[in-house]
Amino acid sequence: MVPFGPVTFTPLATIEVEGRDVRVTLHTAHDGIEYVGRLFFAESGWSNNGIPDRANLPGRNVDDVIALARTLGPEDLTLRFRRANAEKRRYHGLRQITLELLAKVRYVNQVGVSMRTGLLDASAGHQEMELTEAQMHELVEQMKHLAGVES
Repeated sequence: MVPFGPVTFTPLATIEVEGRDVRVTLHTAHDGIEYVGRLFFAESGWSNNGIPDRANLPGRNVDDVIALARTLGPEDLTLRFRRANAEKRRYHGLRQITLELLAKVRYVNQVGVSMRTGLLDASAGHQEMELTEAQMHELVEQMKHLAGVES
């Protein structure tokens, strides 16, 4: 879910899973087409948002998404928590490098658009693209060292 608008946080429930209390929160934002909600599960004592569910809950407005989320009972929430916990990311280093690489790709595109629209002269744009390309090569080089390393 890539939010275009503000994210609404709605506490839904607290479920018990294997003797642990798990807080369930709904995060809802507009994605440019519709409102999309995603459940997050956090065990008691966690200070972060927790682990996201992989499924989205769509709606025409925030209230529709909340209403859909409230139809999920404790059993459904427990199943979704188990799925989210089983699928949680384990390779954080590689993920971080991937996000940095994607940011560089977006930047190269911005430079290209700026050059084509005349906001940036060709010489400066070419130099910026060369520098960014070198940075991207460095990131790709680091990936092989992080592949398969859990953190």
